[in-house]
Amino acid sequence: MRNGKNEGVRIAYTLEQCWRRVPGGTGTSALEVLTELLAIDECDVVGVAGRHRHRPTPGFAPTVPVATFPIGGALLVETWTRLRWPLVESLVDGVDVVHSTTIIPPATHKPLVSTIHDVAFLHHPDFFTARGNKVFRRSLNVNREKATLVLCSSTATMNDCLNLGFSSERLRHVPLGVRTHAVSATDRQRVQQKYGLPDEFVLFVGTVEPRKNLARLVAALESLPHAPALVIAGIEGWGEAQFATSHEVHPIGYVAAEDLPALYSLCTVFAFPSILEGYGLPVIEAMAHGAPVVTSRGTSTEEVAGGAAVLVDPLDVASIASGIRTALNGRDDLIAQGYARAQQLPWSATAALTVEAYRDAMEMRS
Repeated sequence: MRNGKNEGVRIAYTLEQCWRRVPGGTGTSALEVLTELLAIDECDVVGVAGRHRHRPTPGFAPTVPVATFPIGGALLVETWTRLRWPLVESLVDGVDVVHSTTIIPPATHKPLVSTIHDVAFLHHPDFFTARGNKVFRRSLNVNREKATLVLCSSTATMNDCLNLGFSSERLRHVPLGVRTHAVSATDRQRVQQKYGLPDEFVLFVGTVEPRKNLARLVAALESLPHAPALVIAGIEGWGEAQFATSHEVHPIGYVAAEDLPALYSLCTVFAFPSILEGYGLPVIEAMAHGAPVVTSRGTSTEEVAGGAAVLVDPLDVASIASGIRTALNGRDDLIAQGYARAQQLPWSATAALTVEAYRDAMEMRS
């Protein structure tokens, strides 16, 4: 807001994760919100990232011009979080607000809106590398000191932030969304052939890393008589990615974004018994494309599921197995409930709340 008038907002929008080997849910959500922001007349968005010698990760190319700093990668993260340099406004003119789309905040003297999806590194530091833990903790401290507003994907993360000393006035609950794509029989046939999928399978989608709890999922399927094969779709992150099991497992690696809707619609059950998530985008993506969902009780994925999934104890193999059995026996009802839940979470609603936060942050700093 300038001179009391509701004018346009020029946003510097961080997109550094688009160049990471595994952009993950933070990359997906940043680009989905960006798409919706670009459809809002009042929003003038400029991407911000460090210097990279390679192109963005396939499927994560930004759809806006990106202003790049002369440094990038780990060096940029260190200078932003330790020295609070280089400033975003030294790169992008006329900035009204800076949006950090990950927990790692850029250096700026402008109103700063930071998205914090989770603080899993505090709950389970063993699930992260030593360097990752240090960077995330330092970033959290900078956000607590410098962020004008913090956007939290779930109420679980909001509660975590409150407990960590963020005032309630600086927190906003901004749930993520989902985009539903039409899937034809031709799409399903093409994807089934491309990835060599069995006729029936339990599907997991996500980065292969310890907190995703794949070892217990494999054990649960192994304990079920005549359970479908497990298909694991996702890039290996870190940690143990191989499982000693007699169960049929198909690790298919990275799946292109255009293939995911058909993959979800082909699966017999979608299983996501993650130990801890900031949100759990695959849960709502699976629902939007006709997959019955099994996910974790007591984490943000329960919140995302909204009563439309079978909930299990992610630390109990027997509970996961029982949940999969329940989903196999109640597919039709779960599919209908999932479709209804997905319709409640459009990305346009996420973007509207985000723009409201921009306005609030500008007002708070005026």
